[in-house]
Amino acid sequence: MPVAALIFTAFAGLCVGSFLNVVAWRLPRNESVVRPGSHCPGCDRPLKAYENIPVFSWLVLRGRCRTCKTRISIRYPLIELTTGALYVAIAAYWWEDWRELALGIVLVTALIPITAIDLDVKRIPNAITAPAALLALPIAALTEPSFIPEQLIAGAAATFFFLLPALISRKGMGMGDVKLAGVMGLYLGAAVAPAILIALVSGTLIGVVVILKKGVSSGRKTAVPFGPFLALGAVVSIFAGTPIVDAYVGRF
Repeated sequence: MPVAALIFTAFAGLCVGSFLNVVAWRLPRNESVVRPGSHCPGCDRPLKAYENIPVFSWLVLRGRCRTCKTRISIRYPLIELTTGALYVAIAAYWWEDWRELALGIVLVTALIPITAIDLDVKRIPNAITAPAALLALPIAALTEPSFIPEQLIAGAAATFFFLLPALISRKGMGMGDVKLAGVMGLYLGAAVAPAILIALVSGTLIGVVVILKKGVSSGRKTAVPFGPFLALGAVVSIFAGTPIVDAYVGRF
């Protein structure tokens, strides 16, 4: 991958990450992600352009508003850095595969605010999963139309895999998780299988840790959002999902 393209991708990822912070904060509050512009959550002062430079501004201002000194969460630069890092990793890994590159970039762009929102309010908004689902097929049609049947099968399979548990137990799997799994199938194809496995294993391990820490009775009542685990599985599968599936199929 050319160095210039790498630098551009990193810069684009940081800028997109800055916008995803806005999405993660405003969407659960039913606020517009466009207007008003970025402002301090403490004094409501509109931010100057130089105060809104991804990561850099947070570091220079030491994580506080320039005027009222309200503390700005470290989550903001972390989301920006994570987005930039994932953009670069996907672009470098899939540089010669336009389909994987485009689908991977769009998927992580959706997964990052979904993870933040699910951790905050334990809800996965349709305002993110619906547009992501609608974009998947056109991307494949423009880059590799032969992938569309696999998309549709994987999306349907992932959706129905979680749909029954969600319908049986309303206190367990949420419909947001079901929809997110379906979206992951549309983007990952057959590689959604290891993504789901990783999500289930990691989610179970964290559940065990919570029970050991709080006790069985209290631990079982503790709500742990599953969206971040699905996102983790999806990110791993962007890079390793296809090799895992190929290795598994090749043994039989």
